[in-house]
Amino acid sequence: MGQKGILAGLPWWVKWIALPVLVCVVFGSLIVSVLGIVIDVLFKALLLVALIGGLIFVVKKFTGSSSSKGGDW
Repeated sequence: MGQKGILAGLPWWVKWIALPVLVCVVFGSLIVSVLGIVIDVLFKALLLVALIGGLIFVVKKFTGSSSSKGGDW
């Protein structure tokens, strides 16, 4: 008594329209929130990479011009 027994007597529009719409209504907010979290994490990771790259660029630019002062560690 699998899926055939439950959906056997229902019209085609219930199987192919109503049930997928109900699934999207129930789980749609979950799917959207998961996608939002993934996009947020990716954006923050890209921002972190850009900030670290900028910091390295600035540090190398200023320490390269003042390396003759003997500022080695």
